[in-house]
Amino acid sequence: MTLDVVATAGAPKAIGPYSQAITAGGFVFTAGQVALDPATGELMVGGIADQTTRALENLRAVLSAAGSSLSQVIKTTVFLVDMADFAHMNEVYGRFFGSHRPARSTVAVAALPRGALVEIEVIAAVGSER
Repeated sequence: MTLDVVATAGAPKAIGPYSQAITAGGFVFTAGQVALDPATGELMVGGIADQTTRALENLRAVLSAAGSSLSQVIKTTVFLVDMADFAHMNEVYGRFFGSHRPARSTVAVAALPRGALVEIEVIAAVGSER
């Protein structure tokens, strides 16, 4: 199986020894995205709604570079520093996905890179949209 690295300037550069995403077997597997500004690499100032928005915008850019989109997402994993932020994250998440409802896990974590409040990763199909 061929593994292809996905890289785009539309999302923050990886801040460690990993890729923004990898495509394999008709799927794209993204690295987790936090609310880093792609232009500066700095964490966005703002609360959970702002950070969720930026993380999902970053994911949208990575998916586009891979030949996919949010409408082709199969599974998401959301990491939250504070589960009290769940409702606000969920509201933003719902706006991005609309009527599309990928499978999702949400996990509470002790901390995230750069002091982020939320990190999101996805698995999506690559190619023709359904």
